[in-house]
Amino acid sequence: MKRVTQKPLTKLNHLSTEQPNSAAKNLDQKSSLEIARIINAQDAKVAAAVKRALPQIARGIDLIAKALQRGGRLIYVGAGTSGRLGALDASECPPTFSTDPKTVQFVIAGGTKALYSATEASEDSRELGEREMAKKKPGKKDVVVGIAASGRTPFTIAAVEYARRHGAKTIAVTCNAASPLEKAAHVAILAEVGPEVVAGSSRMKAGTAQKMILNMLSSGAMTRLGYVYGNLMINVHVKNHKLRERGLTILQQAAGVTREAAEQALKDSRDNVPVALVMLNANIDRVQAARALKSARGHVRQAIAAARSL
Repeated sequence: MKRVTQKPLTKLNHLSTEQPNSAAKNLDQKSSLEIARIINAQDAKVAAAVKRALPQIARGIDLIAKALQRGGRLIYVGAGTSGRLGALDASECPPTFSTDPKTVQFVIAGGTKALYSATEASEDSRELGEREMAKKKPGKKDVVVGIAASGRTPFTIAAVEYARRHGAKTIAVTCNAASPLEKAAHVAILAEVGPEVVAGSSRMKAGTAQKMILNMLSSGAMTRLGYVYGNLMINVHVKNHKLRERGLTILQQAAGVTREAAEQALKDSRDNVPVALVMLNANIDRVQAARALKSARGHVRQAIAAARSL
């Protein structure tokens, strides 16, 4: 792929997310309830904007699922709000789907300090974007998702371009059409949410749209890989009382058994919910269930089907 040198983009007034929002005119003169109503009415438009991007989101899910199935990684990259949203989604995958923390990772302009402190200057550096992505050593097994409401963040564009040059599949998540980030990626997911209530504050509608899209990408891919059974969070870790209760409820629902049977299966599985479910649904012991899951690469439904056929 030919390397494109991105010049700094300083003009923002042409971006839809930077335009004044007529619905929020004289916002500072409104009551608290009026402000809440205006924001709520604008937020109601986000789901429709995301809906228009569903075909591209589906392509992204397929790319990610394929990459993870062959041992690759999902790597989010962004700056500011976009970077924090990527970090949030990455950090929530292990407790939700029992994935290795290395499977879903993030790169954020300014490093981990930027998760709790603004580091705006770093997002303008292409060199930093390349350098930080290079540390991840992206390759042909990986998928890199660049997130930027404007679609023009130099750090993120450079990181995505670097990953693509090194063989990774790339996805852009933006809220402005025909952006440099969109052009840099294999798949472009565009959610045009329009002007923000607080002009230019893309942590609002744009941030909400990005959060919704990242939820779909990671949850969709994990579901395709069998880390969800029906619509149940089957890979939950029962590390505290709440999670243990959730695990027991899942087993009762997914296997159609009593609480007592679920508690016994969970005990026999050594607190491994997927193993317990395979045990219950295929009527086998822990060792057989664990073996079936390993053969199915963690795909619970396939493991059950294979165990039943023996």
